[in-house]
Amino acid sequence: MCQCYVTNTVAEIDFVLEETGIAPGSRVLDMGCGTGRHSVELARRGYRVTGVDLSAGMLAEAKKAADEAGVEIEFIQCNAAEYRSEPVFDAAICLCEGAFCLLGEDDDPSDRDLAILRNIHAALKPGSTFILTALSALRMARQHTPEDVESGIFDPMTMTDRNTIEYDTPGGKRSFTSREHGYVPTELAFLARTAGFQVVHIWGGTAGNWGRRPVDLDEMEIMLVARKA
Repeated sequence: MCQCYVTNTVAEIDFVLEETGIAPGSRVLDMGCGTGRHSVELARRGYRVTGVDLSAGMLAEAKKAADEAGVEIEFIQCNAAEYRSEPVFDAAICLCEGAFCLLGEDDDPSDRDLAILRNIHAALKPGSTFILTALSALRMARQHTPEDVESGIFDPMTMTDRNTIEYDTPGGKRSFTSREHGYVPTELAFLARTAGFQVVHIWGGTAGNWGRRPVDLDEMEIMLVARKA
């Protein structure tokens, strides 16, 4: 895992709070919360957080982090494309590909991510702000080669790539193959509008280097700031 995905939490939450303008006590949805680093930091600052993730292992780590920080967070194990909520949240985040951009073998890239956006939209109160980071297809296209296309590592027709990731366990090394979809800014904006959002900004958004700036062609992620009208 890129180190940028596990650091700079305080600065990232500072940025989220500046953009959303929400006060302590507000309810925040963290879709694809993973091990809970953003959820925990928000809870430390007095926000009421619901963290949603498909992985039981990730949620176990998130609960442990919340306990160690002495904060209460509602954690829900659920597929982000199937999550349902009444419009009770004052803001939502979906960061670092915790849910968005991640595909099962048979998932249609646009259909799955559109379902996630619609579920987040339904969960927000009118006027609420949503911040998303998504993998950049601009970088994907620039870094892959014709050989990657031929071997099936990268599909330029769907802007998806496959990566085999190895990790250590008490029982030895294991691996899995991830399938991820990248976005160009126009596609991301169109998908957000289709889900009902008003697009406020699309910025460069790679974890650890967030900013109110144009997208860099070689950065890993782009950021969407949107609002439920």
